[in-house]
Amino acid sequence: MRTEKSKTVLIRANSDRFVDTNSSNVYHTCVNDKYDKTFIGIDYGNRRIGLAKSDPTGLIATGLKTLQVSSVKDAILQITKVIHEYNPNGLVVGYPLNSVGEKNQKCEEIDRFIRKLEAIYSGPIHREDERHSSEEAVDIIHKHGKRVGNNKGRIDRLAAVVILQRFLDELPRE
Repeated sequence: MRTEKSKTVLIRANSDRFVDTNSSNVYHTCVNDKYDKTFIGIDYGNRRIGLAKSDPTGLIATGLKTLQVSSVKDAILQITKVIHEYNPNGLVVGYPLNSVGEKNQKCEEIDRFIRKLEAIYSGPIHREDERHSSEEAVDIIHKHGKRVGNNKGRIDRLAAVVILQRFLDELPRE
């Protein structure tokens, strides 16, 4: 239903999600579908954001892409497009606790980023401990006989896979 320009227009994206055309917000009418365990994993950085996606059963995480971003606003805009494309049941954001598991200054930055995500995404947003995820990503690259080189985007994407897989491994199974 379209109305005047100043009014919000909701377009059905699929059976349980609506997109607000004025703000790009995604509204979920049923985010707790027990059969759909599709999540997007996010390894947030100021210049690059690694993304991963789970299969619908919530068992396996795979690398999706690496976003090149210039600002938090740009990051939110690009992630909004990914949300619209994949319609995840939830987001999982890497949370950089220090070596003893305590919050630090980077966690505050991630908390601000998550608050901005909450403004455009009404589904659940989970924080997942991302300690050593980049080192694990480098190990995976080396185990496959590849060099890291200057391709830091590959590390960010694989770190997102590691973060998301950790989260998936802790999900209750029926």
